[in-house]
Amino acid sequence: MGVDVALMRVDQLGTSPKRRRVSLIDAVVDGADRFARLCTDSGLPMLNTVDPYGSLILTRADMEQFIAEVEVVRARVDDSSGRTLLEDVLRLARICSTEPSTELHIDGD
Repeated sequence: MGVDVALMRVDQLGTSPKRRRVSLIDAVVDGADRFARLCTDSGLPMLNTVDPYGSLILTRADMEQFIAEVEVVRARVDDSSGRTLLEDVLRLARICSTEPSTELHIDGD
């Protein structure tokens, strides 16, 4: 249940998509469906694209906006478990923003 956020390393050997390899670096598991609800209730453009039943892949180029929007939502959250969840997501997003060979995969059920 929920939307999981995974930091993935991407290895692209050549130009063929068949030679594209992704491997998991770290992940935040949202078993309580909290991140999905925070995204859909946010009213923010990028977070509104998070689909609780689909997948979204964000690259380094997307991280500035994604980080800014998650920080806005974190400021609105009034409980420690919600803030901790968002801080964990932000940690992965910040790594993605500095590492060119990474992507943030946001996967729903």
